[in-house]
Amino acid sequence: MRRLTEAVLDGANDDEIEGVDVAVRPALEANAEDVVDADAYLLATPANFGYMSGALKHFFDSTFLAVGGSLADDGSADTGGEGSTAGRAYGLLVHGRYDTTGAVRSVQSIIGALGWKQSAEVLEIMGDVSDDDVERAYELGATLAALLT
Repeated sequence: MRRLTEAVLDGANDDEIEGVDVAVRPALEANAEDVVDADAYLLATPANFGYMSGALKHFFDSTFLAVGGSLADDGSADTGGEGSTAGRAYGLLVHGRYDTTGAVRSVQSIIGALGWKQSAEVLEIMGDVSDDDVERAYELGATLAALLT
């Protein structure tokens, strides 16, 4: 994850992209103010036991309602997407050993209730990280940053 995260950040900070300030917040340190202040989000998580990391889950649990997440009457995610951060761009990177499906699904379910807009194809990487994977992570970061210019 570290190698992929560094590549995403390198892409987002590419010298060709001007006017974008990249702020990095580890999931366990990020708060609702960080989310509200951002124009876009790039989330990266390992797939652990078919789910997003506990740190990313904690991030969503601790910020969801404060940043405009919406719940339906039955307690499920409401995909109305009318909260204070609705419409903002996001990108997602998931790395897993054997399967990333559950992690991607769980993150996208929560994001749907926040109303964020997927701005790049989800980057799912399985097994050992290759140089090609690192290049694709760089491109993900650069794509999201370029969309903000």
